[in-house]
Amino acid sequence: MSSMKRYMQFVKPYNVQIILTIVIGIIKFAIPLFIPILIKIVIDDIVGEESLTADEKMKQLFYWLGGTVLVFLVVRPPIEYYRQYLAQLVSNKILYDIRQKLYIHLQKLSLKYYSNTRAGEVISRVINDVEQTKNFVMIGLMNVWLDLATIVIAIAIMLTMNVKLTLVTLLAFPFYAFSVKYFFGRLRDLTKKRSQALAGVQSYLHERVQGMSIIKTFTLEKHEQKLFNKTNEEFLDKAIDQTVWNAKAFAVVNTITDIAPLLVIAYAGYEAIHGRLSVGTMAAFIAYIERLYSPLRRLVNSSTTLTQSFASMDRVFELMDEKYDIIDKKGAIPLENSTGNVTFSNVSFQYEKDGQTILNNVNFHVSAGETVAFVGMSGGGKSTIISLIPRFYDVTSGSVQLDGKDIREVTIESLRKHIGIVLQDNILFSDSVKSNILMGNPEASEEQVIEAAKAANAHDFIMELPEGYETKVGERGVKLSGGQKQRVAIARVFLKNPTILVLDEATSALDLESEALIQDSLERLASNRTTIIVAHRLSTITHADKIFVIENGELVEEGNHNKLMNDKGVYYNLFQIQQLDTES
Repeated sequence: MSSMKRYMQFVKPYNVQIILTIVIGIIKFAIPLFIPILIKIVIDDIVGEESLTADEKMKQLFYWLGGTVLVFLVVRPPIEYYRQYLAQLVSNKILYDIRQKLYIHLQKLSLKYYSNTRAGEVISRVINDVEQTKNFVMIGLMNVWLDLATIVIAIAIMLTMNVKLTLVTLLAFPFYAFSVKYFFGRLRDLTKKRSQALAGVQSYLHERVQGMSIIKTFTLEKHEQKLFNKTNEEFLDKAIDQTVWNAKAFAVVNTITDIAPLLVIAYAGYEAIHGRLSVGTMAAFIAYIERLYSPLRRLVNSSTTLTQSFASMDRVFELMDEKYDIIDKKGAIPLENSTGNVTFSNVSFQYEKDGQTILNNVNFHVSAGETVAFVGMSGGGKSTIISLIPRFYDVTSGSVQLDGKDIREVTIESLRKHIGIVLQDNILFSDSVKSNILMGNPEASEEQVIEAAKAANAHDFIMELPEGYETKVGERGVKLSGGQKQRVAIARVFLKNPTILVLDEATSALDLESEALIQDSLERLASNRTTIIVAHRLSTITHADKIFVIENGELVEEGNHNKLMNDKGVYYNLFQIQQLDTES
């Protein structure tokens, strides 16, 4: 299905309003078409009518002009208002519906998609490209039809006045149609490339603005300027290619529309000189030429704008067609209750189909209520394991089971409701502290929010903020310290009250005071629930019921702290190294 046909599915609910807008628009554009007739009447029937006295001519002129002014002052303003209002209302509602559907779609795309796609590219499509499609509604579905209606009405009036002169007026139409088709066919492809290049600039800026502290820290301003110039030049090249072709199109088409009136004036003058055409009719025809060719010139402008809209449509639907990596299996059932038993059976995993094997035949079991920890060198696969439990990714082979049931047999939403995650660098949204905590349970009461904050040792520092729980935390929580951000993140997990708690390096990179407060709140949070910890510092997980040692994607050791120390294997060596580092 073409992009335009797909777009029309969003337009369909508003067909009645669009038709009403077009009808009102036709009336609006038809009213000025009376002006050339008025010119003919004034010249032929009033000024040129020798049988009328000067007073009678003035009286006739007053009646005709007075009636016309009345129409323009009383009838046309409300028509113009409702045409503009309805056109903007409908187009904005359509964009609202498209963005709403896109956002639903974006939330269903897997983390794999976001790891391979720049955020600026996604934002550009949802904001810029969707906005560009508005022109298709305003111009393609409304103004083009109004201009065509204006042309048809003008031609019909002209035919009643003089058939031959009308045919001369239409001589340029075939050349106009051919040139539009020729030039604007390629323009769509050039415009799409320009939009992609613009998205590249936006993506680059989005990344660099977020990482401005790195640029300043390493004094990379000059280096970054060169890189930005290169990205910006790529856009400039594409923009110039599109502009050159667009300029050629305008040069040819506007030349045709400029020459055509000269043919009409020449023939009308010839007929008037030989007495076969009244001066009033000639003047009216010349006036109608402008009424006829102005819409044609607007149609050329519309073609350019519509080309941009079609290119943007293509990009919007490319995003909308992105496949979901993680979906509910047919017949998947909601997970109502869970005890928190987690089992990995012969699990292997690769991020890409033919990529590196990250996990290789991993087997382990976590009983309900147990606290287990995954340790090992960076890049061994620890974080990948915890990403498989909530189905951020699906296993390549084997299965992950919850309470003996393959997690692919239950709905994703119900599965994730039973899992709470605290990361090393938790993302807070640029909203209030309260709103960020409420993400754990949007339906929670204010009292429940405060209880969760107290349990996370966050209430005291929140109350010291300028507006307490209503204080805005800034983008990604930039106004809070690392320890404060962690406690807000822990508070929202308290509010969620999950069966399974996942802690991924949750206390690393914090000062001692923050770490003590957070460790205390995490112990409270972990009470009476299955807790899975990924830890770098082994001293923080010696209390765990089980410790799994992951090395190069394989489970090489398991047991509690004492057992693994007695075995004097990989865990023992890691622990000894860390103890020496601490002592030194």
